[in-house]
Amino acid sequence: MKQNQQPIQQFSDSDVQILSKETLYQGFFKMVKYAFKHKLFAGGWSDVVEREIFERGHAIAVLPYDPVLDEFVMIEQVRIGALPTSTSPWLIEVVAGIIDEGETPEDVCCREAQEEAGIEIQKLHKALSYLSSPGGTTERIHIYVGLVDASDAKGVHGLDYESEDILVHRVPSAVALNWINQGKIDNAATLIALQWFAMNKQLVLDSWSDV
Repeated sequence: MKQNQQPIQQFSDSDVQILSKETLYQGFFKMVKYAFKHKLFAGGWSDVVEREIFERGHAIAVLPYDPVLDEFVMIEQVRIGALPTSTSPWLIEVVAGIIDEGETPEDVCCREAQEEAGIEIQKLHKALSYLSSPGGTTERIHIYVGLVDASDAKGVHGLDYESEDILVHRVPSAVALNWINQGKIDNAATLIALQWFAMNKQLVLDSWSDV
């Protein structure tokens, strides 16, 4: 291990040089090959690095919560990417969706809550944002907690033209948090949203105290 080296504290555009960007695939998503150089911790510059990067835009994930019933509204749908490593490709998730051009993250939270769960978000609290897998994609996900009336949540939802088949669940908060320890929830956005909520529940409730 190299000694006496400190991580870069400040970043400027001159610290990374993008030499080229080549689109390898353009469909609903895009695959781009980057060639770049970057400054080294020890000083000087790296050799040319080439990486294929998946570009799918950015997204939101919103955890709908009813503080009166102390319940989350969660959804279940098939995710083919889970098939190779999971006991079932049907996953318990939070509401989520891609941010289209011209939309704000808050707009998408409200739209997706209606499309995927048939519920109306009364108020939003921004939790955090994170890079989903920066070694392979540019995607940043914005996490919110949404105030809802969980008694309205039921049924199967989704958009036919997106081949969505989404089952809605009302889940007591203690049960959902225990599902993490049981391994019943193992997708990143849902794990992060639930864990953040467990750490910051009172902060969220205080921000909604005027509702």
